[in-house]
Amino acid sequence: MDDLDRFLEEQLKNPEFSEEWERSKPEYEIMKLLVEARSEMGMSQSELARRTGIRQPNISRLERGVCTPTLDTLAALAQGLGKEMQIKFV
Repeated sequence: MDDLDRFLEEQLKNPEFSEEWERSKPEYEIMKLLVEARSEMGMSQSELARRTGIRQPNISRLERGVCTPTLDTLAALAQGLGKEMQIKFV
């Protein structure tokens, strides 16, 4: 367990933090998946922008969690990454 995990574990004991963390979890998951998929392919944000038609600064904002993508944007990103987008309720 690294320092971030320990910090998060401690913060999750606070009910207000825990509630906000759970509410924001889907957004963090999108950020994580986007960064991981792009990195695994060795692709820069600029290359992904070229493949998707989404401006590089907008991809940066998505990866930093500054904005939330629409389903159309997610579909374009998936296609640009050579991936298939799936949405599940579990």
